[in-house]
Amino acid sequence: MKVHGLLLDRHAGGVERRHDGRISVDQSNLRWSSDGFEIGCDNGEKIRVAFALDCCDRAAMGHVATTEGFKGDDVCDLMVTAVEYRFGTINRVPQTIEWLTDNRSCFIAGEARRFARDIGL
Repeated sequence: MKVHGLLLDRHAGGVERRHDGRISVDQSNLRWSSDGFEIGCDNGEKIRVAFALDCCDRAAMGHVATTEGFKGDDVCDLMVTAVEYRFGTINRVPQTIEWLTDNRSCFIAGEARRFARDIGL
């Protein structure tokens, strides 16, 4: 990609915000994080992907993808996928797990927040 000039500039300018907290943890299944990204296709469509990672071992525990915008239901599906990846089919995780996200509307939707609390995230 570098040879063909396809890499992005390292920093586009603006104010850089430093994170002084610690995201990683020393044990699995204490803190999970989720985020998303978008891939532009040659035909002009966009594929949006959201994923969940464990903040200890950085395992990718699940993902959801859509060509539309994410909704709270999609985030709930992602949570179920991550829980089943780690614990199998259960109704609630054995101990509360902190679920980190940005404040994108799909992550803070009321249904997603209620569902997360109900299953122990």
